[in-house]
Amino acid sequence: MVKRSLQQAPCDTAGASTPRGADPERPRRVRSLVASGTGLVALTYGVVRFGYGLQLPQLSAEFSLPPGLAGAIASGSFAAYCVAALVAQRLIAARGARTALWLAAALAAAGALLVSLSWSAAALAVGVLVAGGAAGAASPSLVVAVASTARGPLVDRAQSVVNAGTGIGVAVTGAAVLAAPQVWRPVWFAAAVAAVLTAAVVDRSATWPVPPPERDSGRRSGLGTPRSPRRTMARPVLAAAVAGLGSAAVWTFGRDLVTTTGGLPERTTAALWVLLGAAAVLGAASGDAVRLLGLRRSWVPTVTLTAAATAVLAVAPGQVVLAAVAGAVFGGAYTALSGVLIAWAGDLRPDAAGPATATLFVALTAGQAVGASATGALAAQVGLPAAFVVCAVVVLGATLVLPGRTPRAA
Repeated sequence: MVKRSLQQAPCDTAGASTPRGADPERPRRVRSLVASGTGLVALTYGVVRFGYGLQLPQLSAEFSLPPGLAGAIASGSFAAYCVAALVAQRLIAARGARTALWLAAALAAAGALLVSLSWSAAALAVGVLVAGGAAGAASPSLVVAVASTARGPLVDRAQSVVNAGTGIGVAVTGAAVLAAPQVWRPVWFAAAVAAVLTAAVVDRSATWPVPPPERDSGRRSGLGTPRSPRRTMARPVLAAAVAGLGSAAVWTFGRDLVTTTGGLPERTTAALWVLLGAAAVLGAASGDAVRLLGLRRSWVPTVTLTAAATAVLAVAPGQVVLAAVAGAVFGGAYTALSGVLIAWAGDLRPDAAGPATATLFVALTAGQAVGASATGALAAQVGLPAAFVVCAVVVLGATLVLPGRTPRAA
């Protein structure tokens, strides 16, 4: 754990951490930050992280990737995410979230550029791995940026809107695949350039907090009394890991399932993934859902819908209508699920929402790293449909790990 936490006030209306005096530019800065932050999430998650699974049929054909190797590359990307998120935690505590933001931009640009120029399976794997780390640094830095720039009840809504950028990225990548299935290199090159430009806009729009002096251990929990971080975060870490373990199947092999097993044309499956990405934008409502329903009543339905969509894809990969509905439900439910995790982290660590979010997203992605390899290995033995059924059951298991009855959850 980091030794210092950023002093933020995600829902502070008392002005404890607001800049001196009124800031007439704040509404414009918040709008600019939300727009650019959404764009950065779209790039680091939807394009350079989940874009690998979306383009897997083309990549497998060009580089002769068997399912086991394809799953291992995806696992490497997820593992890189975890490492980058842990590094970002320490950067935020020691040098501020702005440094973590530029780490994300550098990883996205370098990794995407290498993928666009890849000449072998090894080069592709390294590029995917480096690019996959970008999202791990982007999430905690953007959580800090939003929490420090927005105010009052707008914070949760802004966080969930930025988080929903994943769906926009998936939809854009799907549209590119739909328009030109074999022309994947320009997509990655454009992502490399856009990541740097978008990070620059985020940097200019955010009101970056300054790391405070060392506090006594009783205040590090953000609740004014000594509290064990491991005990406090154990429940959401477990829930995130289980959800990640099962959800990796769709993100890594979902399009491959409906294309190779379901027999649907590649252009049709690309269109389905555009729909999945568009529906994922609906996850932006997760902030309002948590505010109105509480954490428990938001967590269970999002996890259940994610599991149900995975199961439907497993049993009907060749049915266009069912696959479309399942993809749309998965996109919206998964994005909402990750939005609930952001709210859960902020609820437990109100003065360190960025590092707490990084912890939960590391758990989510560590589960996906294991899940991608396990799904690939299992698919080689019993086939993708059976592997997806197993993953659906695993995702559903996350409903057994519920948020505690904190003031917000109550």
